[in-house]
Amino acid sequence: MKIWFDILTPKQLLFFGPMMQKLGKNHKILCTSRNYSQVVDLAKIKHVNLLLAGKHGGLERKEKLRASTQRIDRLTDIVSKFLPDLVISFCSPEASRVAFGLGLKHIVFSDSPHAEAVMRLALPFAQKLLIPWIIPKKEFVRYGISKNNIIQYRAIDAAVIVKNKSDVKPVDVDRRKKTIVIRPEESAAAYVLGKTSTSNSIIYEFSKEAKKYNVIVLARYKPKIDSLRKEFGDKVRIMNKVVDGKSLLSITDLFVGSGGTMTAEAALMGVPTISYNAVPNHVEKYLVKTGLAKRETNPKSIIQAARKMLEKGSTDKEKAKKILNSMEDPYSKLMRAIKTL
Repeated sequence: MKIWFDILTPKQLLFFGPMMQKLGKNHKILCTSRNYSQVVDLAKIKHVNLLLAGKHGGLERKEKLRASTQRIDRLTDIVSKFLPDLVISFCSPEASRVAFGLGLKHIVFSDSPHAEAVMRLALPFAQKLLIPWIIPKKEFVRYGISKNNIIQYRAIDAAVIVKNKSDVKPVDVDRRKKTIVIRPEESAAAYVLGKTSTSNSIIYEFSKEAKKYNVIVLARYKPKIDSLRKEFGDKVRIMNKVVDGKSLLSITDLFVGSGGTMTAEAALMGVPTISYNAVPNHVEKYLVKTGLAKRETNPKSIIQAARKMLEKGSTDKEKAKKILNSMEDPYSKLMRAIKTL
């Protein structure tokens, strides 16, 4: 069988990586992406071969539309030559349109019903949708897919990433000081356009502690990185290249995130984690409910909570390990879904 994976984000690359390795033993795999440094550079680190088609659309709606239409055109040529028997994506709008146009079966994954634009563009054309069990099926049915075609797996997506071994060397830091990693919220996705960023205020509060701790800021896009450098200079360490998240978290004493995938990774690894919940979602609610993450939305409250967590110097790693080990591998549910098509 020939299988086409379309990968758009670092999270998708890390999530699909183990699945592609397993499927690649008996099937021919095509893995496409777009010219987006966060994915391309991570693929080099993780030794994943990508065929690039199109680019990231940026912040403006018009440019997102233009990039998507150009990407659909390019993918049509690539995929019609490969002639896959199956398409797998994380609700890629372009993969959905190409699969539908070429009459291909498409299985999608998602843990983000709040990503309304992507859901509306992808779900009506998908044959099967696989989701974490903590998200009600009705959250996706409203976008045009039948409840009978939704399959739940007992895991959150970050569990796949955390369980997968990483041989990447950690970032070099002064180990005599504790390390704080701050992950600013996503700023280019359609579901955050027009929303006010709070990460700069949070970084400002932590910059006051920079002499006491290693403060590392892990932003996604060059404009954001440049603006942070302009504002904070060398008061904090702003990463200018893609890093392997798991290796970085292995030396992290406190993680402050917006409630996305890396927040979940840190929590499942037993790293003391604060979520400032920039984009409310089901996974973040689950992490807070289980006590794996603490939610604080005010910058001053975050710094106060951080001091307490760092002074305590430990977290319930056994609890995190137990929860992580209880989660299943979504690969088994994917294989079942494939057999039903």
